[in-house]
Amino acid sequence: MKQLKYFAALFMTVALLFSFGCASTATKESTGEYFDDSVVTTKVKDALFSESTLKSSEINVETYKGIVQLSGFVSSQANMDKAVEIATGVKGVQSVKNDMQKK
Repeated sequence: MKQLKYFAALFMTVALLFSFGCASTATKESTGEYFDDSVVTTKVKDALFSESTLKSSEINVETYKGIVQLSGFVSSQANMDKAVEIATGVKGVQSVKNDMQKK
């Protein structure tokens, strides 16, 4: 009986430590947040690829905690504005940081 209590306490301790390992911090995403950001990144890339006036290969997309960062070199200010507009309209995007530069 004493071994059962010891095993139960050990199991709960390990489970508690594991759950803290999956929690997010100010500088690190949790597993769920990382997965959500990957989905948002994919949706934004797909939306940019679907826009025929943009060269989606020129635009890099990264997402961290719902904030999308667009970077790269584009041919015009209009393309920058269009990319930001498209990214802003994607579900799950909280805000867009525009780090693109004009060629």
